[in-house]
Amino acid sequence: MLRWHLGELFHELASHKESKIVEGHLMDDHVHMCISIPPKYAVSNVVGYLKGKSAIQIARKFGGRQKNFTGEHFWARGYFVSTVGLDDNIVRTYIRNQEDEDERYDQMKLEI
Repeated sequence: MLRWHLGELFHELASHKESKIVEGHLMDDHVHMCISIPPKYAVSNVVGYLKGKSAIQIARKFGGRQKNFTGEHFWARGYFVSTVGLDDNIVRTYIRNQEDEDERYDQMKLEI
């Protein structure tokens, strides 16, 4: 249920910044997203907005909290960003298949 809610929430929040999530995949402990952001917005502004607002919504909906979010952490402090030009299909395919790749990698570690 949380994954489904987060997917919808990320799309809604991105639209507040005139951005669009082109591809996304929620993992157990991290998120992969390809976001189209207009040049008038700094990437850090949009990512910070997505992380901050989504954390508040998650605390309200799933944690029963209505206020006093000071000091609470849902997302890690950092994030990775890379620009995508003509190779956006490669990035989108990577995001789409990342969960299968992580599972395959975990299986390989168990076999060693």
